[in-house]
Amino acid sequence: MKHLIFPFTLLLATSAAAQDYATRATDTVPTGLAALILDRPLTYFDDGTSRYNTDGTYSWDYSAANGGGTWLGHHTLDAATEDSIVCITFVTGVERCDQFVMSGDRLVLLTADGGRFPVRDIGPVEALSSE
Repeated sequence: MKHLIFPFTLLLATSAAAQDYATRATDTVPTGLAALILDRPLTYFDDGTSRYNTDGTYSWDYSAANGGGTWLGHHTLDAATEDSIVCITFVTGVERCDQFVMSGDRLVLLTADGGRFPVRDIGPVEALSSE
């Protein structure tokens, strides 16, 4: 049975990365996505904050208004491709792939299920603490 789990997980990862995202005609692929998102807090309009770190770690912090708490995982960002897709594997084993686009001058996260989440603020680069 455990031999069937890995291929199934791989199938999920492959199908997630192959999703068609609900882009709009005016959306553009951001140039230099890695420089735009890595090691920076990205704050959304619900006050949640995501962080994609250069060491591959990922975190999502819910706002206090949404109950607080943090989801942790690892991300993959293939800077060699120009599709601006970032995949996250959470510590629970759940995987999700999202696409970043620019809508005018605003960075927007698109989810495979059609969600559109504009980034309210891109914070400054912050080094990981070594605690």
